[in-house]
Amino acid sequence: MSLVPLLDTHQHLVYPEQQSYAWTENAPALRGRAFTLGDYRDLVAGRGVAGSIFMEVDAVDYRAESRMIARLAGDPASGVLGQIASCRPETDAGFEAWLDEGGSLGVVGYRRILHETTDDVSESETFRANVRRIGARGLSFDMCFLARQLPIAVALARACPETRLVMDHCGVPDIAGGAWESWHAGMTALAAEPNVVAKLSGVFAYVAPGAASLATVAPWVEAVIAAFGPDRCLWGSDWPVCTVKGGTLPDWIDAFRAILGGCSEAEQHAMAHGTAEAVYGVKLPAA
Repeated sequence: MSLVPLLDTHQHLVYPEQQSYAWTENAPALRGRAFTLGDYRDLVAGRGVAGSIFMEVDAVDYRAESRMIARLAGDPASGVLGQIASCRPETDAGFEAWLDEGGSLGVVGYRRILHETTDDVSESETFRANVRRIGARGLSFDMCFLARQLPIAVALARACPETRLVMDHCGVPDIAGGAWESWHAGMTALAAEPNVVAKLSGVFAYVAPGAASLATVAPWVEAVIAAFGPDRCLWGSDWPVCTVKGGTLPDWIDAFRAILGGCSEAEQHAMAHGTAEAVYGVKLPAA
């Protein structure tokens, strides 16, 4: 039986010889290491990953990062179908120009990492107006909030109803600490906003060290699927961040496929690639 093809919507690539990544200084497992497209392709070989979308890695010079990835993705053999570029909606300085350039860089969406900023950043009218500008161009905005910030995500969704928002990493649950109730309430509230979809990613990074397994993450992933529905869920690897607690990318692919195994064929195709194709406007190559 053939594998349902996966579209990886959260492929990080790290090239420390070409870009500077300040955040890796706080991640010993990643510090100073390269995680290249070749490394990624070796890890997913034979596992049914039919294409990927690069997710910005918060490089110090995020514009240079996007331009580098555009060159890499220009090779059809790369399997990279587009990129989600970093942006700074909190400022008007150069924002429209950056969106304009995105059309030539294969940008299919934008992200601003918000759990590393003050809580009020996404609450300014400048920020929200710029997120609405992203939506007006038919593009999506990926949100990365901590679980405690989920009410802020709900507020952003309500302020930008015409922009498709993607909640990254299942809402960043504290799986290691078992902090279920407030996280679940927050994700349930977010799921009530029709312009939000959920990215089934990141969970291997939120477990206790050595506990990255299907048994540990399945209840959390399945709760997100139940809240949003398969047609509003999409998959991402979050490689190489998915490895920081001892798991591997093949482990996470296998765990996700096990979760898919309990779903109908239509639901499997939606979460594996269909929702992602609709949200990001890309198409997997024909088998």
